[in-house]
Amino acid sequence: MKKIITLVLIGFCFLNKLQAQTKPDSAFENKMKWFADAKLGIFIHWGIYAVDGVSESWSFYNGYMNHDDYMKQLNGFTAKNYNPQQWADLIKESGAKYAVLTAKHHDGVALWNSKMGGINVVKNAPAKKDVVQPFIDALRKNGLKAGLYFSLIDWSYNDYDCFVKNEKRYTSDSIRWSKFLNYYQGQLKEISSQFNPDLYWFDGDWEHNATEWQAEKVRAMLLEKNPNTIINSRLAGHGDYATPEQGVPVFKPKDKYWELCLTINDSWGYQPHDHAYKSSGMILNILVDCISKGGNLLLDIGPKPDGTIDEKQVKVLKDLGRWTKKHSEAIYGTQAGVPLEYTNYPTALSADSTTLFVYVNGIPDGNIYIKGLQNKIQRARIVGNGAIVETNVLGKAYWSEIPGILSVEVPADLCDEEITVVALLLDGKIRLYK
Repeated sequence: MKKIITLVLIGFCFLNKLQAQTKPDSAFENKMKWFADAKLGIFIHWGIYAVDGVSESWSFYNGYMNHDDYMKQLNGFTAKNYNPQQWADLIKESGAKYAVLTAKHHDGVALWNSKMGGINVVKNAPAKKDVVQPFIDALRKNGLKAGLYFSLIDWSYNDYDCFVKNEKRYTSDSIRWSKFLNYYQGQLKEISSQFNPDLYWFDGDWEHNATEWQAEKVRAMLLEKNPNTIINSRLAGHGDYATPEQGVPVFKPKDKYWELCLTINDSWGYQPHDHAYKSSGMILNILVDCISKGGNLLLDIGPKPDGTIDEKQVKVLKDLGRWTKKHSEAIYGTQAGVPLEYTNYPTALSADSTTLFVYVNGIPDGNIYIKGLQNKIQRARIVGNGAIVETNVLGKAYWSEIPGILSVEVPADLCDEEITVVALLLDGKIRLYK
């Protein structure tokens, strides 16, 4: 009997332990759902670097200009035409579901009135106002999630060890390093208590390791305030999702949650002489590429020092909005599609895996083709106008298990000017021949 009781108790302990392990996973999946469903976000690099149109922080770090001249740009950061509601309206029109603002870049210039010291645009620039809170409020008024970028490093802060390339302020000074830890973590406490962002977008973790940054402590501090806040991977490996930069992954990332951050031209901040703008069509194709691989696109824009947004950037966001509004069912809440071995087109699946969305760039010369699909097609239609199109199965041998080739008609007069989406309603969850 004692053995039986012991075994039962062990069983209960194991079950309780198992439940304790699975509950956090369930909570994690729940908090990540909005992020996974969003697919499109807008990144905003706004800071004093827009005044002279120079590279944000890196221009003095790499010696393209000295630190004093870089900081003189504070005098030109006016934000006099800053209209946060106009920004939020444009972001919502683009179809983005969240936005991330650079609260503080590597140059150490904060966009809010930090009480921890350092430099900020309230005390040290003619803007004379916190520009973070109004934007957070405008986003939430529009039903959008609010994220804040925060650089762990601060090349302008006197107690941070690194200053410019190949030059350090000190090495192995524990007292000064402790002062810096208190400073940057104090700023994060301010951000947490004042703005309570839905997402923290960290950067700059490469100059120290997780132990030196006290990354585990920082993560716990932020989650204590808001257990549902999301943290990117650049908190020295203590984040919730991966953040590839500038290049669309060639293969689907192994990370379940990921987001590509991408500039609209070649610059993160506003640089008037950078005319290498990506076309709206190119950005749409990159968005589709991310969707088909189960990730998000975080598209970056750089406002001017007065707070206005360049008309070329506005146009791209409005072009995105035209397409995302028309094809919303094939964007939000979808999951990664089928491997490219099955078709020459990027694809995505509905949340229940019963609809396959096929993204067709340009005007196809006749039909499109999909291999290895074992499902029968209940209905095929063009997303955005509801037109029903014909499908046929070609080359199916009755004696072979290998499915034939599915041929889908895509009439030119029904095509979108950029990317046409065909929705294939399947006879159940997708089944692929392998």
